[in-house]
Parts: sequence; structure tokens; C-alpha cells
Amino acid sequence: MEAQLSVGRVAELAGVSVRTLHHYDEIGLVRPSSRTAAGHRAYSAGDVVRLREVLAYRRLGFGLREIADLVDDPATDAVAHLRRLRGLLLDQRDRAAAMVVAIDKELEARAMGISTPPEEQLQAFGARLYDAIGSAYPATRRTEPRIAARIWAALGDARTVLNVGAGTGSYEPPDRDVTAVEPSAVMRAQRPAGAAPCVAAVAGRLPFEDQSFDAAMAVSTVHHWPDPVAGLREMRRVARRVVVLTYDADSTDWRQRFWLVRDYLPEFAELLVGWPSVADMTRAIGGRAEPVPIPWDCADGFFEAYWRRPEAYLDEHVRRAVSVWTRVGQHAERRAVGSLHDDLTSGRWAERNPGLADLDAAELGLRLLVA
Repeated sequence: MEAQLSVGRVAELAGVSVRTLHHYDEIGLVRPSSRTAAGHRAYSAGDVVRLREVLAYRRLGFGLREIADLVDDPATDAVAHLRRLRGLLLDQRDRAAAMVVAIDKELEARAMGISTPPEEQLQAFGARLYDAIGSAYPATRRTEPRIAARIWAALGDARTVLNVGAGTGSYEPPDRDVTAVEPSAVMRAQRPAGAAPCVAAVAGRLPFEDQSFDAAMAVSTVHHWPDPVAGLREMRRVARRVVVLTYDADSTDWRQRFWLVRDYLPEFAELLVGWPSVADMTRAIGGRAEPVPIPWDCADGFFEAYWRRPEAYLDEHVRRAVSVWTRVGQHAERRAVGSLHDDLTSGRWAERNPGLADLDAAELGLRLLVA
């Protein structure tokens, strides 16, 4: 490779426009290391490696802010990026191949005058929830150290830990022997290099013997399980201690305690239909429930995390990493975001929520179940 490549040559090789490269330079995403004698941009080998990563993530559908967080992660080197990209591309390939097979089957059926049942059509083309939102996770879903401290303390002296619904690995204790369980290929592919080994399985059918682990943990995932109680019982079966971070929808005032649900997103109530009570969940593991206050500057961007930072909910990247927005649908999301924007601009939000700026933490229903 040449010692330095001109911006025109890089654009030609990468299949992008010079204008795109200029834009990446201006926003600090890919800045060429040097300039030619004439003042033109010149790209080193290291610059090309970074650009390759940026373009690969871009073509997988990641936003520029998400990409910046990914490529600037000091814990991820070039090899780790390649492994992650390979996993994402393989998953994309597998999903595309499955859709081609489904289309071919339907074409054959239609040629014979057979109508495919609606259920089969949805099964063939429907994406799992985490496959839809998983690519946004690295940008905003990080370990919140104060919540992590509560979880890790609850694990007690456990040396072997099973993390169920592990996602990208947030909250996995670094000083224990962890085994992860995660059904989504998108989430598994985004686990960082050096993360705990991850098994493709679901909570309701854990592929482990009874009492295989000192402890089992599950963080902000139970609400995605088809049968939460069954999954919790499985955790109890395979581990001597169980620690679960979840949400309490039992109390009669839950609609009022979080302004986003109260004033902008009443559809949230529909997501809780059939949701087991905290009492049911604690019975399933034989434990107790403890409230977990959410700090005002919470680093983990889950649904309630921005209770004192309402402007964050206007950010598309923030919303895409939260399953609630995907589940309520685009119409409800657009209406809620538009109303919130108007109220922040007019000052109505501040009038409705006096005193929030004075709070360091808020009790919004987060619960730690411990057995």
C-alpha cells in the first residue's frame, strides 16, 4: 500500500464520494492524519483501517453517532471489530437467506393456487424484537456503576454466575466466572472481545443441569420473555442464588410516577397487560423485592433513565435502543415525541414537573429481586 492515499483515491477504492469523506472529517469520524504539500487530505494505513470499520458499520445500518461510539471504544481493537462485523454480517446473511427461502416457498404455493396462511407469513418475515433494536445498543446502553454495585453485591460470594438474557454483556461482574445466555444473534455479535462465553438459548429452557451455578442473574430482560415466571423458575432450578433487575407495575400509582407515561405515552399500559406481579415473580424464585432508585445521570439508557433529562427522548438514537418505543408503534412514538418537543419549547414540561431538577435519584418502579 502507498504510504499515503489521496482523498480521491480513497473515495474511488471505498466506493464513496469525496463529499462523504469530507463530511466524516468535519464531524471527527475519520480525520486523515496528514495533508499533501498542496494542502489536500492524505490518508495513512491507520486512517484506512478506521474508515473501513466506519463504512462496514454504516452499511449494516448503524447511525453515525452509534458508529463513533463503536470505533472510539478503547476496549475494542481492530481484530475485535472484525470479529464483531463478521458476526453481524453472518447474521444478516442468514436472515436474508431465510427470507429468500420463504419467498420461494410462497411463490411455489401461489403458482399452485395455494394461499399461505397469515401466521406463516408473519413467522417467515417477522423480526425478533432485539434483532430490530439490537444494533442501537452500543450507543446508549452501558453499565450504570451504581446499579451494577447493587447487583454485584446481591450476588454475594458466588463464583460461577449465569447471565440470562445477557445482551451485549452489560452488568456482567468482571471478577466472577460468567456464562451468558442470549437468544438474539444481533446481540451476541455485539458482545465485546473477551466477554464471557455466550450460549444461544432462551430463559424458559436453560440447557444446564440443576444447581449448575452459584448464582443466576437477569438484568432488564424479563419483560421480553414469553413466560417470565417459567424463566424465573428455570433460573431457580439451575442456580443456588437468583438476582433479577426488573420493573414493578403493581402499585396503583404507576401511571403517575413517571411523567413520560402519564403525559405522553399512555400506550405503555398496553405493554403491561398480562405482565406478572412482583409478588408472582418473587414467589417464582422464593425471594424478596428491593426498590432501586434511578440516578439522574444514569449511564444506562433504558426507558426511565432520562427522567431528569427530557430532551434525550427527542433523540432517535436514544429511542432506538429502548424496546418500549418499538413495541408501542410509530404512530404513538411520533405523537409522544412531538408533544414532548412542543412542551419543552413552551415551558409546559417544566411547569408540570416542578422539583425534578432538585432530585439526585428517582423511584420509578425499578426492582431488584433477590433469592
